[in-house]
Amino acid sequence: MTPPYENASAQFSRGPILLVEDNPADVDLMKRAFSKRGITRPLIVARDGEEALACIQEWEADSDSIPALILLDLKLPKVSGLAVLRQIKHHPKFRTIPVVMLTTSDQDSDVHAAYDLGANSYIVKPINFEKFLEAIGNIEQYWLALNFNAN
Repeated sequence: MTPPYENASAQFSRGPILLVEDNPADVDLMKRAFSKRGITRPLIVARDGEEALACIQEWEADSDSIPALILLDLKLPKVSGLAVLRQIKHHPKFRTIPVVMLTTSDQDSDVHAAYDLGANSYIVKPINFEKFLEAIGNIEQYWLALNFNAN
């Protein structure tokens, strides 16, 4: 019998990328970085923690909308990034979706809290666009190309 998470991982690997980010400039920066890196996978944007949590209901209704990767800001309006992370990582079906914290905070307490809640990676947003492009390329290469087997 195939464990349920095996099929889920293959399914997630084909999905879009969910970006949870409240700063419009950072959303635009991410879109430009994706375009420059040639990343054609759809990018879904949730602009606060409440919108991100609403996505879980959508995923339950439509498995094609389940993201392959979640890029999650820490400091969000309405519901914090850590609360969103907690909900995703405690969900029996979606806890295997990789969540990369992509934030400006380099506070040890934030890093530890994110990993304690199940974050798969924690990246401090580079200020320089070229470094940001490099970080996005590394995220895409590892989490979407190397880390998944779609078969």
